[in-house]
Amino acid sequence: NPYAGLVGHLRATWLSGRTRPLEYRVAQLEALGRFLDDKKQEILEATARDMGKPAFEAYFSEILLCKNELNDTLNNLCSWMKDEHVDKNLVTKLDSAFIRKDPYGVVLIIAPWNYPIHLFLVPLIGAIAAGNCVVIKPSEISKNTERLVAETLSCYLDNDCFAVVTAGVPETTRLLENKFDYIFFTGTSRSPSVGRIVMTAAAKHLTPVTLELGGKNPCYVSDACDVQNVARRVAWGRFYNAGQTCIAPDYLLCSLEMQEKLMPALREAITEFFGSNPRESPDFGRIVGDKQFRRVRALLCSGRVAIGGQTDEKERYIAPTVLADVLPSDPAMQEEIFGPILPIVVVANMEEAIDFINARPRPLAVYAFSCDSKVVNQVLERTSSGGFCGNDTLMHVTLSSLPFGGIGTSGLGMYHSKFTFDTFSHRRGCLHRNMGLEALNSLRYPPYSQQKLGLMTATFEVKRRGMCTLC
Repeated sequence: NPYAGLVGHLRATWLSGRTRPLEYRVAQLEALGRFLDDKKQEILEATARDMGKPAFEAYFSEILLCKNELNDTLNNLCSWMKDEHVDKNLVTKLDSAFIRKDPYGVVLIIAPWNYPIHLFLVPLIGAIAAGNCVVIKPSEISKNTERLVAETLSCYLDNDCFAVVTAGVPETTRLLENKFDYIFFTGTSRSPSVGRIVMTAAAKHLTPVTLELGGKNPCYVSDACDVQNVARRVAWGRFYNAGQTCIAPDYLLCSLEMQEKLMPALREAITEFFGSNPRESPDFGRIVGDKQFRRVRALLCSGRVAIGGQTDEKERYIAPTVLADVLPSDPAMQEEIFGPILPIVVVANMEEAIDFINARPRPLAVYAFSCDSKVVNQVLERTSSGGFCGNDTLMHVTLSSLPFGGIGTSGLGMYHSKFTFDTFSHRRGCLHRNMGLEALNSLRYPPYSQQKLGLMTATFEVKRRGMCTLC
């Protein structure tokens, strides 16, 4: 295997204990901070060349949010690493019982192309913080960013512990043949099928995985809402990064009356954001590749084009588009869109919207808009998804205090800040007993007796307290 030597070298370094001390982890994390500072302009330029990503969006998502994760980790790492002491029974009162946060070992991070810095760096921060050695596989589709990471990251990190592998599908398949101690995979459109491939490869070595996939994120808009605010917040979330965002609202569910109200408000919001000709706007990106462009363009035949619909294959440009009267059987409703197209599916009421959501695979996010908080809470309580955001889109992912992850076909596991540290840490249950006081242990030794059983029950039994009620 062409990567066996690399993985073996990293494993030897990890076994030496180099990555375990707090001081080492902090030094490597601070080096990542210098990478972001030194390469800021190159990151902005690379993401612009790859997908026309506006500098504002690139700075916010690829640099600022990563710096937030980094600083939050550095601010709290010392306390995260501490042993977590737990309750003890009568027999172990004089002993030490604790949870040790151990690194897994050599871990693999496979990143996607849509946020090519953020989606490898945020997992990497947690993997380093937890004391692991890491192989990083950036996406080959965002080739300019891949080149930047491959050529420069090694100048900042310890090359005996961290390595970047540039690889296409065949090479990644060979890479996955190696034994890793943890695999963290983030996909893009149609990623559940790739997630199954990663999970199958991991299963051969009984390797645990985190799968960050995607899905069709529903957005319910009730009749009781501020239409202009809904339009602005939905348009921003749907067309951010030219719609190439795994947590973007994938389709709207609303009444026919609300659809008619939303159309002029969405048109106004799109014009406000991108001008009368979004193709000329410096704030609207492009589809990352020709294959992706053709796939997204094919979805325009769904329903009727109410706003936008213009395309240019040479530029990989698809205008911010709203499709009205879309049927559940239309192509746009059969797969994650991952582009600047927003279908609207008409439902009679909230009940029908909830039934529609629950009849489909559980998404990465559910959105609900209403001036009535009871409606928002009803959607939250009666649906299931990786995350939820009421009366806005995307914003829940900006909070490092919230876990981010999917459920079912939208993913497995979670991360962000402390949750990333926990993901890459094995929680090792530890009991350190006193060498003396052997008389206390005699109860458990043969020969057994009814008297010993009674005493054992008295010292080990956990009794139920009064009923717990949620307030």
